[in-house]
Amino acid sequence: MGHEQAGSMREVALAAELVRRIEKENRLAREARSAPAALGRHRIARCREDNGQALRAMVARHGWPTADLVGEPASTAALMILLHAPDLGLQLMCRDLIAEAVADGACPAVHHAYIADHCAVELGQPQFYGTRINPGTLHPYPIRHPQTVDERRLDVGLGPLGDHLRALRGDLGAFGEL
Repeated sequence: MGHEQAGSMREVALAAELVRRIEKENRLAREARSAPAALGRHRIARCREDNGQALRAMVARHGWPTADLVGEPASTAALMILLHAPDLGLQLMCRDLIAEAVADGACPAVHHAYIADHCAVELGQPQFYGTRINPGTLHPYPIRHPQTVDERRLDVGLGPLGDHLRALRGDLGAFGEL
């Protein structure tokens, strides 16, 4: 077996592992709706912790799983795992790796927008793109230079923040007045 084929097999296995992990987390989240609350939260927290540790190991071995390396679905799965991981150190490290991958054209710019905003909010700083929404108020967490947020959102492939908030609030309108 040639080196290129072995590399390709590793990339396919890595992609499958990432997708499998996020699908398991999503399944646990669906199951949690019908399980006792504490048990559901425990299962999801354990899954997210395991996923974060696995992602840390993958990144240590292969670097950030870019869309060029594992395909866009698996790279997006890696981002979701990262965003849900209870490890800010991992998130900060990967934020920088994702920024490099975006600069190299190996990863969608929107991936960096999500992790950059996530890290900023976790650090108590204003976010850049308005991707983090306070679930209690349905308003974005503080945004750096809010008057130009839509320009930054457009640069990474996101629509206007106002449209996103209207859609979010409209989707939740079925649950009663907000």
